[in-house]
Amino acid sequence: MRQASFATRLSSIATPLTVLAALAACAPPSGGGTDGAPASPATADDIAARVEARLAGLDATTSLWAKHVPTGREIAVNPDLPMNTLSVIKIPIMVKVFQDHAEGRLDLEARHTVEADDMRRGSGLIQTFAPGLEPMLRGLVTQMIITSDNTATDVVIDLVGMERVNEMLAANGYEQTRLKHTTHRLFLETWIRTDPAFASLSAREVFERGFPADEDASARSFGIEGDSTIWLGRTTAREMGRLLEQILQGELADRGASDEMVEILSRQFYSTRLPRMVRFQGVGVAHKTGDWPPHAGNDVGILFYDGGPVIISVFTNQNRGDFFELEETLGLIAQEIVEAWR
Repeated sequence: MRQASFATRLSSIATPLTVLAALAACAPPSGGGTDGAPASPATADDIAARVEARLAGLDATTSLWAKHVPTGREIAVNPDLPMNTLSVIKIPIMVKVFQDHAEGRLDLEARHTVEADDMRRGSGLIQTFAPGLEPMLRGLVTQMIITSDNTATDVVIDLVGMERVNEMLAANGYEQTRLKHTTHRLFLETWIRTDPAFASLSAREVFERGFPADEDASARSFGIEGDSTIWLGRTTAREMGRLLEQILQGELADRGASDEMVEILSRQFYSTRLPRMVRFQGVGVAHKTGDWPPHAGNDVGILFYDGGPVIISVFTNQNRGDFFELEETLGLIAQEIVEAWR
Protein backbone atom coordinates (compact mmCIF):
# COMPACT_ATOMS: atom_id res chain seq x y z
CA MET A 1 0.00 0.00 0.00
CA ARG A 2 2.81 2.38 0.87
CA GLN A 3 4.64 1.62 -2.36
CA ALA A 4 1.51 2.29 -4.40
CA SER A 5 0.88 5.69 -2.81
CA PHE A 6 4.54 6.53 -3.25
CA ALA A 7 4.25 5.81 -6.97
CA THR A 8 1.13 7.94 -7.27
CA ARG A 9 2.87 10.89 -5.61
CA LEU A 10 6.03 10.66 -7.69
CA SER A 11 4.21 10.25 -10.98
CA SER A 12 2.92 13.81 -10.57
CA ILE A 13 6.43 15.30 -10.47
CA ALA A 14 7.62 16.16 -13.96
CA THR A 15 11.22 14.95 -13.88
CA PRO A 16 12.73 11.87 -15.52
CA LEU A 17 14.10 10.71 -12.18
CA THR A 18 10.75 10.67 -10.43
CA VAL A 19 9.03 8.93 -13.32
CA LEU A 20 11.62 6.18 -12.90
CA ALA A 21 10.89 6.20 -9.18
CA ALA A 22 7.22 5.63 -9.84
CA LEU A 23 7.94 2.72 -12.15
CA ALA A 24 10.23 1.17 -9.56
CA ALA A 25 7.69 1.61 -6.80
CA CYS A 26 4.93 -0.06 -8.80
CA ALA A 27 7.09 -2.93 -10.04
CA PRO A 28 6.48 -6.33 -8.43
CA PRO A 29 9.29 -7.67 -6.24
CA SER A 30 12.05 -9.13 -8.35
CA GLY A 31 14.49 -11.69 -7.03
CA GLY A 32 16.51 -12.14 -10.17
CA GLY A 33 18.90 -10.69 -12.69
CA THR A 34 18.27 -9.01 -16.03
CA ASP A 35 16.81 -12.20 -17.55
CA GLY A 36 14.20 -12.53 -14.81
CA ALA A 37 15.73 -15.72 -13.41
CA PRO A 38 16.21 -15.95 -9.64
CA ALA A 39 19.68 -14.93 -8.49
CA SER A 40 21.73 -17.80 -7.14
CA PRO A 41 23.47 -17.68 -3.75
CA ALA A 42 26.78 -17.64 -5.61
CA THR A 43 25.73 -14.45 -7.40
CA ALA A 44 24.86 -12.80 -4.09
CA ASP A 45 28.18 -13.85 -2.61
CA ASP A 46 30.01 -12.65 -5.70
CA ILE A 47 28.56 -9.14 -5.69
CA ALA A 48 29.26 -8.77 -1.98
CA ALA A 49 32.86 -9.87 -2.51
CA ARG A 50 33.32 -7.45 -5.42
CA VAL A 51 31.94 -4.54 -3.40
CA GLU A 52 34.18 -5.37 -0.46
CA ALA A 53 37.20 -5.65 -2.77
CA ARG A 54 36.52 -2.25 -4.30
CA LEU A 55 36.31 -0.62 -0.88
CA ALA A 56 39.46 -2.43 0.25
CA GLY A 57 41.26 -0.93 -2.74
CA LEU A 58 40.81 2.55 -1.30
CA ASP A 59 43.39 3.95 1.12
CA ALA A 60 40.62 5.04 3.47
CA THR A 61 38.39 3.94 6.33
CA THR A 62 35.25 2.63 4.65
CA SER A 63 31.83 1.25 5.48
CA LEU A 64 28.81 0.25 3.42
CA TRP A 65 25.32 -1.09 3.82
CA ALA A 66 23.04 -1.82 0.86
CA LYS A 67 19.57 -3.30 0.67
CA HIS A 68 17.39 -4.44 -2.21
CA VAL A 69 14.06 -3.23 -0.86
CA PRO A 70 11.73 -5.67 -2.71
CA THR A 71 13.60 -8.82 -1.56
CA GLY A 72 15.41 -7.70 1.58
CA ARG A 73 18.80 -8.83 0.29
CA GLU A 74 21.68 -6.96 1.92
CA ILE A 75 25.39 -6.26 1.53
CA ALA A 76 27.30 -5.14 4.60
CA VAL A 77 30.94 -4.04 4.89
CA ASN A 78 31.82 -2.65 8.34
CA PRO A 79 28.17 -1.52 8.53
CA ASP A 80 28.20 -0.67 12.24
CA LEU A 81 31.47 1.26 12.33
CA PRO A 82 30.89 4.85 13.57
CA MET A 83 31.70 7.25 10.75
CA ASN A 84 32.00 10.99 10.19
CA THR A 85 28.78 11.94 8.42
CA LEU A 86 29.82 15.36 7.23
CA SER A 87 26.79 16.74 5.33
CA VAL A 88 24.91 13.42 5.30
CA ILE A 89 23.68 14.41 8.79
CA LYS A 90 21.51 17.01 7.06
CA ILE A 91 19.01 14.25 6.24
CA PRO A 92 17.71 13.81 9.81
CA ILE A 93 17.62 17.60 10.18
CA MET A 94 15.27 17.66 7.18
CA VAL A 95 13.13 14.92 8.75
CA LYS A 96 12.74 16.93 11.94
CA VAL A 97 11.66 20.03 10.01
CA PHE A 98 8.88 18.09 8.29
CA GLN A 99 7.78 16.58 11.60
CA ASP A 100 7.68 20.04 13.20
CA HIS A 101 5.69 21.38 10.24
CA ALA A 102 3.12 18.61 10.70
CA GLU A 103 2.84 19.44 14.41
CA GLY A 104 2.44 23.18 13.78
CA ARG A 105 5.77 24.11 15.38
CA LEU A 106 7.23 25.36 12.10
CA ASP A 107 5.73 26.63 8.86
CA LEU A 108 7.49 25.53 5.68
CA GLU A 109 6.02 28.57 3.90
CA ALA A 110 7.35 31.07 6.46
CA ARG A 111 10.14 33.35 5.31
CA HIS A 112 13.37 33.81 7.22
CA THR A 113 15.81 36.66 6.78
CA VAL A 114 19.41 35.54 6.23
CA GLU A 115 21.60 38.03 8.08
CA ALA A 116 25.31 38.70 7.60
CA ASP A 117 26.12 36.65 10.71
CA ASP A 118 24.28 33.64 9.23
CA MET A 119 26.61 33.29 6.24
CA ARG A 120 28.77 30.16 6.07
CA ARG A 121 31.60 29.10 3.77
CA GLY A 122 31.96 25.73 2.08
CA SER A 123 29.14 24.36 -0.05
CA GLY A 124 26.00 26.22 -0.96
CA LEU A 125 24.85 29.25 -2.91
CA ILE A 126 23.22 31.48 -0.27
CA GLN A 127 26.64 32.82 0.74
CA THR A 128 26.90 34.44 -2.72
CA PHE A 129 23.89 36.70 -2.08
CA ALA A 130 23.89 39.93 -0.13
CA PRO A 131 22.55 39.69 3.44
CA GLY A 132 18.81 40.23 3.66
CA LEU A 133 17.69 37.37 1.44
CA GLU A 134 14.29 36.06 2.65
CA PRO A 135 13.82 32.45 1.53
CA MET A 136 10.98 30.26 2.75
CA LEU A 137 11.86 27.54 5.23
CA ARG A 138 11.04 25.00 2.48
CA GLY A 139 13.69 26.67 0.31
CA LEU A 140 16.25 26.61 3.09
CA VAL A 141 15.66 22.88 3.64
CA THR A 142 15.86 22.23 -0.10
CA GLN A 143 19.16 24.09 -0.42
CA MET A 144 20.50 22.32 2.68
CA ILE A 145 20.05 19.06 0.76
CA ILE A 146 20.51 19.72 -2.96
CA THR A 147 23.48 22.10 -2.78
CA SER A 148 24.43 21.07 0.76
CA ASP A 149 24.16 24.74 1.69
CA ASN A 150 25.91 25.38 4.99
CA THR A 151 24.27 28.77 5.56
CA ALA A 152 20.85 27.16 5.22
CA THR A 153 21.94 24.28 7.45
CA ASP A 154 22.89 26.41 10.43
CA VAL A 155 19.75 28.54 10.08
CA VAL A 156 17.62 25.38 10.06
CA ILE A 157 19.51 23.85 13.01
CA ASP A 158 18.78 27.01 14.96
CA LEU A 159 15.08 26.74 14.11
CA VAL A 160 14.58 23.06 15.02
CA GLY A 161 17.20 22.72 17.77
CA MET A 162 20.12 20.31 17.73
CA GLU A 163 18.95 18.42 20.80
CA ARG A 164 15.49 17.91 19.33
CA VAL A 165 17.00 16.35 16.20
CA ASN A 166 18.95 13.96 18.42
CA GLU A 167 15.90 13.21 20.57
CA MET A 168 14.00 12.24 17.41
CA LEU A 169 16.83 9.92 16.37
CA ALA A 170 17.03 8.29 19.80
CA ALA A 171 13.25 7.83 19.96
CA ASN A 172 13.38 5.92 16.66
CA GLY A 173 16.07 3.54 17.83
CA TYR A 174 19.15 5.17 16.31
CA GLU A 175 21.97 4.50 18.75
CA GLN A 176 24.90 5.97 16.84
CA THR A 177 23.41 8.65 14.57
CA ARG A 178 23.69 12.10 16.12
CA LEU A 179 24.04 15.72 15.04
CA LYS A 180 27.08 16.94 16.98
CA HIS A 181 27.92 20.46 15.81
CA THR A 182 26.91 23.32 13.55
CA THR A 183 28.93 23.98 10.40
CA HIS A 184 30.13 27.21 12.03
CA ARG A 185 31.65 25.28 14.93
CA LEU A 186 33.37 22.90 12.52
CA PHE A 187 34.81 25.73 10.43
CA LEU A 188 35.89 27.63 13.55
CA GLU A 189 37.93 24.57 14.53
CA THR A 190 40.07 24.96 11.41
CA TRP A 191 41.21 28.32 12.83
CA ILE A 192 41.50 27.21 16.47
CA ARG A 193 43.96 24.51 15.43
CA THR A 194 45.99 27.15 13.66
CA ASP A 195 46.09 29.30 16.80
CA PRO A 196 43.95 28.79 19.96
CA ALA A 197 43.54 32.56 20.14
CA PHE A 198 41.15 32.29 17.21
CA ALA A 199 38.57 30.63 19.49
CA SER A 200 37.01 34.05 20.01
CA LEU A 201 36.28 34.60 16.30
CA SER A 202 32.66 35.46 15.57
CA ALA A 203 30.64 33.63 12.95
CA ARG A 204 31.03 36.59 10.59
CA GLU A 205 34.79 36.70 11.14
CA VAL A 206 35.10 33.00 10.36
CA PHE A 207 33.09 33.54 7.19
CA GLU A 208 35.22 36.47 6.09
CA ARG A 209 38.45 34.58 6.74
CA GLY A 210 37.40 31.48 4.81
CA PHE A 211 39.74 28.57 5.52
CA PRO A 212 43.43 28.49 6.52
CA ALA A 213 45.77 28.07 3.55
CA ASP A 214 49.20 27.83 5.18
CA GLU A 215 51.57 24.92 4.47
CA ASP A 216 50.30 22.90 7.43
CA ALA A 217 46.61 23.40 6.65
CA SER A 218 46.13 20.09 4.82
CA ALA A 219 47.61 18.02 7.64
CA ARG A 220 45.43 19.82 10.20
CA SER A 221 42.39 19.32 7.99
CA PHE A 222 43.06 15.58 7.84
CA GLY A 223 43.31 15.52 11.63
CA ILE A 224 40.03 17.38 12.04
CA GLU A 225 38.22 14.98 9.71
CA GLY A 226 39.40 12.04 11.80
CA ASP A 227 38.68 13.60 15.21
CA SER A 228 35.26 12.36 16.34
CA THR A 229 35.00 15.15 18.94
CA ILE A 230 34.56 17.71 16.18
CA TRP A 231 32.55 15.72 13.64
CA LEU A 232 29.52 17.53 12.25
CA GLY A 233 27.64 14.29 12.81
CA ARG A 234 28.15 10.62 13.61
CA THR A 235 26.39 7.61 12.11
CA THR A 236 26.90 4.11 10.75
CA ALA A 237 26.26 2.93 7.21
CA ARG A 238 23.48 0.63 8.45
CA GLU A 239 21.72 3.30 10.50
CA MET A 240 21.80 5.91 7.75
CA GLY A 241 20.54 3.33 5.26
CA ARG A 242 17.72 2.45 7.64
CA LEU A 243 16.84 6.15 7.93
CA LEU A 244 16.51 6.37 4.15
CA GLU A 245 14.32 3.27 4.16
CA GLN A 246 12.06 4.76 6.83
CA ILE A 247 11.70 7.93 4.77
CA LEU A 248 10.89 5.87 1.68
CA GLN A 249 8.28 3.81 3.54
CA GLY A 250 6.64 6.82 5.18
CA GLU A 251 7.52 5.75 8.72
CA LEU A 252 8.93 9.08 10.00
CA ALA A 253 6.37 11.47 8.51
CA ASP A 254 3.09 11.27 6.64
CA ARG A 255 2.99 10.04 3.05
CA GLY A 256 3.02 13.47 1.44
CA ALA A 257 5.92 14.74 3.55
CA SER A 258 7.87 11.52 3.00
CA ASP A 259 7.44 11.76 -0.76
CA GLU A 260 8.48 15.41 -0.71
CA MET A 261 11.67 14.49 1.16
CA VAL A 262 12.49 11.84 -1.45
CA GLU A 263 11.76 14.36 -4.20
CA ILE A 264 14.15 16.87 -2.60
CA LEU A 265 16.86 14.21 -2.36
CA SER A 266 16.29 13.42 -6.05
CA ARG A 267 17.26 17.00 -6.96
CA GLN A 268 20.77 16.65 -5.54
CA PHE A 269 23.26 18.74 -7.57
CA TYR A 270 26.29 16.50 -7.03
CA SER A 271 26.48 13.37 -9.18
CA THR A 272 30.11 12.19 -9.06
CA ARG A 273 29.58 9.27 -6.66
CA LEU A 274 26.57 6.94 -6.51
CA PRO A 275 24.95 8.39 -9.66
CA ARG A 276 28.26 8.59 -11.55
CA MET A 277 27.54 5.70 -13.95
CA VAL A 278 23.97 4.62 -13.29
CA ARG A 279 22.32 7.96 -14.07
CA PHE A 280 23.06 7.22 -17.73
CA GLN A 281 21.60 3.72 -17.42
CA GLY A 282 17.96 4.37 -16.63
CA VAL A 283 18.45 4.73 -12.88
CA GLY A 284 17.15 7.62 -10.79
CA VAL A 285 19.04 8.49 -7.62
CA ALA A 286 17.67 10.35 -4.59
CA HIS A 287 20.73 10.92 -2.42
CA LYS A 288 22.82 13.09 -0.11
CA THR A 289 26.57 13.54 -0.22
CA GLY A 290 28.94 14.45 2.61
CA ASP A 291 32.31 16.01 1.86
CA TRP A 292 35.64 16.99 3.38
CA PRO A 293 37.73 16.65 0.21
CA PRO A 294 40.16 15.13 -0.32
CA HIS A 295 39.95 13.40 3.06
CA ALA A 296 36.35 12.13 3.00
CA GLY A 297 33.58 11.56 0.49
CA ASN A 298 30.29 9.94 1.57
CA ASP A 299 27.11 9.25 -0.35
CA VAL A 300 23.83 7.67 0.72
CA GLY A 301 20.84 7.22 -1.52
CA ILE A 302 17.80 5.42 -2.86
CA LEU A 303 18.28 4.12 -6.41
CA PHE A 304 15.10 3.71 -8.45
CA TYR A 305 14.94 1.37 -11.44
CA ASP A 306 12.84 -1.42 -12.88
CA GLY A 307 13.46 -4.19 -10.36
CA GLY A 308 14.41 -1.87 -7.48
CA PRO A 309 14.57 0.26 -5.51
CA VAL A 310 17.84 -0.32 -3.71
CA ILE A 311 19.33 1.66 -0.84
CA ILE A 312 23.09 2.23 -0.72
CA SER A 313 24.79 3.90 2.24
CA VAL A 314 28.55 4.27 1.87
CA PHE A 315 31.12 6.23 3.87
CA THR A 316 34.79 6.89 3.17
CA ASN A 317 36.72 8.74 5.88
CA GLN A 318 40.44 9.43 6.39
CA ASN A 319 41.21 9.05 2.70
CA ARG A 320 44.92 9.17 1.83
CA GLY A 321 44.50 8.15 -1.80
CA ASP A 322 43.29 9.84 -4.96
CA PHE A 323 39.94 11.54 -4.41
CA PHE A 324 38.82 11.04 -8.00
CA GLU A 325 39.45 7.30 -7.61
CA LEU A 326 37.35 7.36 -4.44
CA GLU A 327 34.42 8.93 -6.27
CA GLU A 328 34.75 6.57 -9.22
CA THR A 329 34.82 3.58 -6.86
CA LEU A 330 31.50 4.60 -5.33
CA GLY A 331 30.03 4.96 -8.81
CA LEU A 332 31.25 1.51 -9.83
CA ILE A 333 29.85 -0.02 -6.64
CA ALA A 334 26.41 1.46 -7.37
CA GLN A 335 26.55 0.16 -10.92
CA GLU A 336 27.49 -3.36 -9.86
CA ILE A 337 24.78 -3.51 -7.19
CA VAL A 338 22.09 -2.35 -9.60
CA GLU A 339 23.21 -4.84 -12.26
CA ALA A 340 23.17 -7.68 -9.72
CA TRP A 341 19.84 -6.73 -8.19
CA ARG A 342 17.66 -6.03 -11.23
